[in-house]
Amino acid sequence: MNPATEATIQFSRALCHRLRAAAAAEPTREVCGLIGARDGVAVAHYPITNVAPDASRRYHMDPAAQIGAFRAMRLRGETLAAIYHSHPNGPPRPSPRDLREWAYPAALCLIIGLADGRARLQAWRWTPAGFIAHRLAVLRRA
Repeated sequence: MNPATEATIQFSRALCHRLRAAAAAEPTREVCGLIGARDGVAVAHYPITNVAPDASRRYHMDPAAQIGAFRAMRLRGETLAAIYHSHPNGPPRPSPRDLREWAYPAALCLIIGLADGRARLQAWRWTPAGFIAHRLAVLRRA
């Protein structure tokens, strides 16, 4: 896999807004979930409950909900485009834990940081050398 040649996934402004709003609605907990895509366009948002005991500092997706989201993606002809989570007290930058625990190298890592009082969304692409910032392709309309 060469991150420079990865296909770009397009995101609607509405989806980006929903992700930021979800994080802002739970400012003391990391929110998390999956993004499904079809034909290079992010088409579905699957919020998943964070069941981590220390949800203010990490996320652990509810396993049954995660399996259900993957099943729904498969039935709808979607692929996993991104995994998202928030950093309630930090910037939208991967933590050392994010790097250690990343299990889906083909998916974008979307992080919503709330450190400065506003929800900022940043995409990251995993490489063997670590995460590199990835510019989100936002659709002009939608």
